[in-house]
Amino acid sequence: MGGQAAQIMKSWKANFMSSQKQDIHPEVKGERQMSIEGFARYMFSSECLLFKENCKTVYQDMNHPLSDYFISSSHNTYLISDQILGPSDIWGYVSALVKGCRCLEIDCWDGSQNEPIVYHGYTFTSKLLFKTVVQAINKYAFVTSDYPVVLSLENHCSPGQQEVMASILQNTFGDFLLSDMLEEFPDTLPSPEALKFKILVKNRKVGTLSETHERIGTDKSGQVLEWKEVIYEDGDEDSGMDPETWDDFLSRIKEEKEADPSTLSGVTGVKKRKRKMKIAMALSDLVIYTKAEKFQNFQYSRLYQQFNETSSIGESRARKLSKLRVHEFIFHTAAFITRVYPKMMRADSSNFNPQEFWNVGCQMVALNFQTPGLPMDLQNGKFLDNGGSGYILKPDILRDTTLGFNPNEPEYDGHPITLTIRIISGIQLPVSSSSSTPDVVVIIEVYGVPNDHVKQQTRVVKNNAFSPKWNETFTFIIQVPELALIRFVVETQQGLLAGNELLGQYTLPVLCMNKGYRRVPLFSKSGANLEPSSLFTYVWYFRE
Repeated sequence: MGGQAAQIMKSWKANFMSSQKQDIHPEVKGERQMSIEGFARYMFSSECLLFKENCKTVYQDMNHPLSDYFISSSHNTYLISDQILGPSDIWGYVSALVKGCRCLEIDCWDGSQNEPIVYHGYTFTSKLLFKTVVQAINKYAFVTSDYPVVLSLENHCSPGQQEVMASILQNTFGDFLLSDMLEEFPDTLPSPEALKFKILVKNRKVGTLSETHERIGTDKSGQVLEWKEVIYEDGDEDSGMDPETWDDFLSRIKEEKEADPSTLSGVTGVKKRKRKMKIAMALSDLVIYTKAEKFQNFQYSRLYQQFNETSSIGESRARKLSKLRVHEFIFHTAAFITRVYPKMMRADSSNFNPQEFWNVGCQMVALNFQTPGLPMDLQNGKFLDNGGSGYILKPDILRDTTLGFNPNEPEYDGHPITLTIRIISGIQLPVSSSSSTPDVVVIIEVYGVPNDHVKQQTRVVKNNAFSPKWNETFTFIIQVPELALIRFVVETQQGLLAGNELLGQYTLPVLCMNKGYRRVPLFSKSGANLEPSSLFTYVWYFRE
């Protein structure tokens, strides 16, 4: 306890010395004191903020392969409202890129006058020209981050309009478009550093990277390739076959030269479905390190998935796999880029909790950026880290499969931290929409592995949002701090029937918190900064 007290005094001394820099009264500085004005200036300076200064810059190693990073990703980026009737707007792409999003989704369909369009197919959402979307992306792609942007194409176009898409991509992005493999990375995924200021196309692809390289500079006009896909099903698309059945089945496929058995009668309950599609060579050859492939099964991927193939999994199936096949899931995401997207039933553009998929290492957890709420608070909070670059290096437990990490285990033999937070007071909290003198409460939530998820709250301060005081201390034991986020929520109590009203919140990674006396800025539900509204806190944590 004595050591902890010494650390607290050291933290206070550091804060005091920092505050003196803000003081404009030399006589106070000479006496090693602080004026009220100096203290106020310090309180509202960046040095007093809860978020660590070094986390505001790119400080992580950016030379790992792409699969080693969480990548900020959006779903149906062109939509700014619901999935059925709402408008499509360029603002969806602009706002996502400004927030540091690095994977954008573009649904492409044939348009009139040979102009591909972007919209949510078979719905009443409005339409955008593909060309206009690409031009907007080109303008804002690297405003917030220098690291690569992935264009996830949902391609429903005819070969002719696919050629138009390829031409637009090449003419708009020029040298920023990655159209050939990097010499240093012929058979491994490159790093974000190696791909700085590059645009990557995620789409179906026919042929190998070597074949693409050999065609560089050739005329591909009118050249069409046939893309084929064989899907093996057992009637349960969520769980797939049991591992023994799949291993037996796949070992027999592997023995065949073409890996395409004419019959599956030897495997009970397995169905084979084939799909074909015409793909313009010009577009296919723009796909390098992000080739889209349907996810079939972990065992299938282990035998056949190539290093440059990425797969997308719906949230329902991904959730089931994360519970029933957690070790296989982490093994898979340690090797291959995996994207999780919202289920079709979310017509209102609602979002799932992204934390459950970050816990198993999914790189691209795609959310509807237009919809505020807890999921987007977690998304925005997580990607504050590493300079807001949109790339967060996954912790060792999700990159090294020999560690045998399981986020669902109640106990984890790692390096937990004990976190203490004292909520001291509030500073000019936002005005409630229902009352000018609201009753306010502060809630602290921890999100991470299931065992770390916890919520605690202060008492309610009556009729005072201008300068409420709590002076309440809370302690948390966080087993896996590398994956944990903390969310400060200020609400006004309106009774059991009306429920609480959110006044402001702030979310950040646990390990990005400064220690000592700190100010917690608040943001509205839509993400607007509510300065000077904030909380005054004392924070301390140590590893056990």
